[in-house]
Amino acid sequence: MFLSPKDRLIVALDVNTRDEAERLVDQLQPFVGAFKVGMQLYNSEGPPIVRSLNERGGKVFVDLKFHDIPNTVAQAGRVMTRLGAFMYNLHVAGGREMMRCAVEATRKEAEIRGGQSPLILGVTVLTSITSQQLREEIGIERDLTEQVVEWAKMAKEAGLDGVVASPQEITALRKACGPEFLIVTPGVRPAGAQRNDQQRVMTPGEAIKAGASYLVVGRPITAASNPAAAAQAIVEEMENAVVLK
Repeated sequence: MFLSPKDRLIVALDVNTRDEAERLVDQLQPFVGAFKVGMQLYNSEGPPIVRSLNERGGKVFVDLKFHDIPNTVAQAGRVMTRLGAFMYNLHVAGGREMMRCAVEATRKEAEIRGGQSPLILGVTVLTSITSQQLREEIGIERDLTEQVVEWAKMAKEAGLDGVVASPQEITALRKACGPEFLIVTPGVRPAGAQRNDQQRVMTPGEAIKAGASYLVVGRPITAASNPAAAAQAIVEEMENAVVLK
């Protein structure tokens, strides 16, 4: 399925209130494909925020990173389906059975409701984690990129649509999981932008050239003096990367 550069840009709504989120959606909807609702906004406003943004025409990626026993995550997947989420994610570290149950429950709920099933993404290694932290703090001795790839292959086997991974793992993931597997990449920063708490980053153009399916961008757009212009500039960079690819 062909996606335009605009369709591939997801803006992270890392704000506290429904009013702030709706204001950003109204400004940005003509220029971006979807909006990410993470823990900050979801925990402030609750499930109705997803329905509210859908009603304003914004596709919603619910970023709550489910990680629990299989039945609990499966029921959470049903909730995401009823809310009309465009995509949601869970931690691959929860294991194959957890992921399989989530996929099965989500698709069954979509079938019951006669609607579209949300895309389900597996979170691999957070983009704030370094190789040293992975080894010394989390206790995983495998090379960081190898760990991301192994978890991505497990996610694919369990039936997930794709993974969330840093831009620096895109090439290895494409080689391991093929052209249709979705790779959603946070840690995208326009040239000159601050990294903030992201460690493994690329520019939008670099990420598209490497093979990213979707880019997630937050503060470089939402904190800009003109968020719409910032989003347009990123889409233009993505368009140029597609042409040159």
